[in-house]
Amino acid sequence: MNAPVRLVLDTNTVLAIWMFRDPALQSLERLIAGGTVTLHSREDALEELRRVLAYSQFGVAIEAQAQLLAAYRARVMVLPAAAAVTPGTREAAPQPASIDLPPLLPQCRDRDDQKFLEIAAQAMATHLVTRDKALLKLARHRLVRERFAILTPERFVAAALPDNAALR
Repeated sequence: MNAPVRLVLDTNTVLAIWMFRDPALQSLERLIAGGTVTLHSREDALEELRRVLAYSQFGVAIEAQAQLLAAYRARVMVLPAAAAVTPGTREAAPQPASIDLPPLLPQCRDRDDQKFLEIAAQAMATHLVTRDKALLKLARHRLVRERFAILTPERFVAAALPDNAALR
């Protein structure tokens, strides 16, 4: 990977790496820790992560929730909130001139996941890393494939490290 790699991780990928410690994602965690890639997010995605960490079925102590969120926040470049854009249009509410409109994007079947497409576009990400079927289905959409790749964590690592088994 010679060109800068800019990633957006969806909430489930963040949880799989840093909360569940998924062994299949250790090499991705090492890539991130090594500074090989930059992570990008937005406050609405960080708020979703905060809410999900607090789910009672996970049984994560409040202190551990705060630590995980703070550690992830420290790893990401937090982008400014983008204006709400109706999928399939470029129309948006008035916004400060310093914030660019996200480019035209397809509608994700799961409305809660639309923000990850927007963040990837806004960050000019190279990849959106997810295991979410609704997002992965959009990988072939012409409005997405021209801008960034949507890959599972496993496929991203295989593409990023084809000759470097040491990090796998």
